[in-house]
Amino acid sequence: MAAGAPRGAGGGDGRGGGLRASLSGLTTRGRSFLAAGVAAALCAYVLGQGELLRVGLLLATLPLVCVLALHRTRHRVSGSRRLTPGRVPAGAEARVRLRLDNVSRVPTGLLMLQDRVPYVLGPRPRFVLDRVEPGGRREVSYRVRSDLRGRYPLGPLQLRLGDPFGMVELTRSFRTYDTLTVVPRTEPLAPLRLGGQASGHGDGSRRSLALAGDDDMIPRGYRRGDDLRRVHWRSTARYGELMVRREEQPQRSRATVLLDTRRIAFEGAGPDSAFEWAVSGAASAVVHLMEQGFSVRLLTDTGDTAAPAGPSSGGQESAEGAALMLETLAVVGHSDGAGLSRAYDALGGGFGTDGGDGLLVAFFGELDDAQSELAARMRRRSGAAVAFVADRTDPVNRTDHTDRADRADRAEPLRRLRDAGWTALAVPPGAAFGELWLRAGDAPTATGTPGGRR
Repeated sequence: MAAGAPRGAGGGDGRGGGLRASLSGLTTRGRSFLAAGVAAALCAYVLGQGELLRVGLLLATLPLVCVLALHRTRHRVSGSRRLTPGRVPAGAEARVRLRLDNVSRVPTGLLMLQDRVPYVLGPRPRFVLDRVEPGGRREVSYRVRSDLRGRYPLGPLQLRLGDPFGMVELTRSFRTYDTLTVVPRTEPLAPLRLGGQASGHGDGSRRSLALAGDDDMIPRGYRRGDDLRRVHWRSTARYGELMVRREEQPQRSRATVLLDTRRIAFEGAGPDSAFEWAVSGAASAVVHLMEQGFSVRLLTDTGDTAAPAGPSSGGQESAEGAALMLETLAVVGHSDGAGLSRAYDALGGGFGTDGGDGLLVAFFGELDDAQSELAARMRRRSGAAVAFVADRTDPVNRTDHTDRADRADRAEPLRRLRDAGWTALAVPPGAAFGELWLRAGDAPTATGTPGGRR
């Protein structure tokens, strides 16, 4: 069973076993026929009954002939899989199309097609194909869906071959598989002025390094590939080496999205947990900021960063960069760290050597005194800072006394962040991120003025 899969489709070659493996595929009917035939032959030999011997040989030979015939017809079927789309948000469906081609000169018998899928994507799909004529093709499809983000393998494809008499069933597996990427859900966000925007960004404004004419031009050394028309001859004569005029540098808005992944900072698991809310919120913020023209990097408490290959400029580049970020967030998990010190150190580097003037959007879990103090100091390394802090409110098991104590404990980290200049909001269970985002835009900034929509 196996021809190559069509180009552009996820498929592969089926591989059969040896004759011994084919014998192990005898069904209950086949084994019964074989046992009855052997018994009849032994009785015929003992009793000297020639007709009974012929019956026994017929019963024993039929399943063996089916085994041999099915064994010789392997490597005659090709299969492929096509997954559309290959990346979906959590809760959305993807369609998987399976295609089976009979590339032999004889028709197949009864076939059962089965694809291996992780249990989180749904039940394992099975299809029964009655008969595929020589050169024929069959196509079937099924849907997969997951509420949990991640990367999930689909395959390998399995095919169960059977003979017309039901004596033998052989299972063959193809070698290749596809991967479905389930990214976090994102919410559309309103454009707000939270800080960190470059002045005039979006209007084509540029910051020129030469403001007073050609005589005040600040040149740089010639680099291979520079246009010779940009050579600054006066500076070349002055320094004794080839110098060129600097290009005007665009002043871009920059943002860092910080995601706290500490296991000790979040409670619960599953699609409705606080950690999954934080991941989804970070994904929404990344996509929104890149659509607004920000150069965005993603930072976790471990100090790991992810950023597109180049700055975002909207359009196709923004969509591709956001897709890369979402794939990173699709597989992010809990860290075993206890603090935010690595993230604090990574913030000092910014996007380069001057990384202290961008927007910082942070998604924190529970913050103790030490971590809230450290998070407060992060504000000094950004131009503006917005924090969403998980709130572990339990409205069922709390009393008035514990409610007052809990509120005081929860308010302390928020107070420290706000005193340091953060726009800090508590995130109760089940909160809508879009509403919190609007509240962040209406909250007073570090300068005491409210933000607002643009």
